[in-house]
Amino acid sequence: MNTTALFSIDATNIGYIIAAILFIVGLKRLGSPATARSGNRLSALAMLVAVLVTVLGNDLMSWEWIIGGLIGGSIIGAFSAKKIAMTNMPQLVAVFNGFGGAASAVVAAAELIRLIDNGDGIAENISITIMASVIVGGVTLTGSFIAYGKLQGLITTKPLLLPIRNVINVALLIGMIAATVWLVIDPSLTPFLIAAGIALALGILVVIPIGGADMPVVIALLNSYSGIAGAATGFVLGNNVLIIAGSLVGASGLILTRIMTKAMNRSLANVMLGGFGVEDGASASGDEETRPIRSIQPDDAAMMLAYATSVIFVPGYGLAVAQAQHQVRELADLLKDKGISVRYAIHPVAGRMPGHMNVLLAEANVPYDELKDLDEINGEFSRTDVAVVIGANDVTNPSARTDTSSPIYGMPILNVDQAQSVIMMKRGMSAGFAGVQNELFFLEKTMMLFGDAKDSVEKITSELKDL
Repeated sequence: MNTTALFSIDATNIGYIIAAILFIVGLKRLGSPATARSGNRLSALAMLVAVLVTVLGNDLMSWEWIIGGLIGGSIIGAFSAKKIAMTNMPQLVAVFNGFGGAASAVVAAAELIRLIDNGDGIAENISITIMASVIVGGVTLTGSFIAYGKLQGLITTKPLLLPIRNVINVALLIGMIAATVWLVIDPSLTPFLIAAGIALALGILVVIPIGGADMPVVIALLNSYSGIAGAATGFVLGNNVLIIAGSLVGASGLILTRIMTKAMNRSLANVMLGGFGVEDGASASGDEETRPIRSIQPDDAAMMLAYATSVIFVPGYGLAVAQAQHQVRELADLLKDKGISVRYAIHPVAGRMPGHMNVLLAEANVPYDELKDLDEINGEFSRTDVAVVIGANDVTNPSARTDTSSPIYGMPILNVDQAQSVIMMKRGMSAGFAGVQNELFFLEKTMMLFGDAKDSVEKITSELKDL
């Protein structure tokens, strides 16, 4: 038994307007760490309103399926978000992007089947938007799961470059265009399924050649794709709130992608076609590093910090792996109690997802005004006594300024090498995610503190309390 519409068209449209306003306000509040949590709640509320209004304003399937889907999806989403480690948050986002694209494609397929069964013919604009939904959704699905595999270590982060990959991709694009024309001329499931298959293959072929170091950009771009697929499905269904929500996600994802590529000083085409990055921890040359370094112990590091007047913490993915954000905040609080200025330098591509470091530090209740982005903090390093780098690598590598052969050449970096002294916390001498050795390790001012970041920070804090 199907549900009956409980809302009038006017009431449904009013509900959609309310949901759209909540989406826009929520997105705006996501722009600041201080308001991001409330923005996330508003956006979630907007989605709930949109779903309820759609259900109550239309004749749909039975209530049992709808309620079961809402409860089941809520449980899965809440469990996933609660249990996922912060280091694996990029993987979770990649999976969500993939499911978003898949949902749009499935809904478009269902609408196509319904229209074919009705036998009334399909308007050209509807045929085109159906194909846009399944193509973008299919690329998003498989592309997101390839990104997940690279981030999770299930697939090598090294670019897998097929000899004629560009020829294959162009052939697939031509095939999708041909399938779209076919559907417009003769609406049927065959061209739809052909386009879906090509889209799934294209998603794999587009992301596989991209190195692991570029995954933050890929995630942002695929997030945009999921929104575009949703907006296309909204046009198919004539659903205004889906068009609005999809457009917001699509536009914000593209803006974020642009910010990320700018932070890396590279074009989107270079990211998608360049095959940048090699396996995590692998040296670009494969030669064993023999240059001398200066090492330090936690008690010596504590002494350096105790006599400093200003300290900048530079967090990276190593901090996330060690889950050291709470210990870093405790150390920072201790330094501030001693009258020492403390700030945090956040590079746009630190970690493996846009905003990863901001979220980690916010989780540890680090004051928002102490988090400084690259443009704000770079001029301060030369006036800083000690820069403490915790698991950040490529984003602090001075060779990005001078080595034209380096894959990170031209990428804006944090000017850590300009600080008076540098404490570099790492487990070992492995290269960064881009596969190149960090020249910062070998400067006379750099002291290497080897070990787990959480353990090292705890030991420094303990020593500092005794001074």
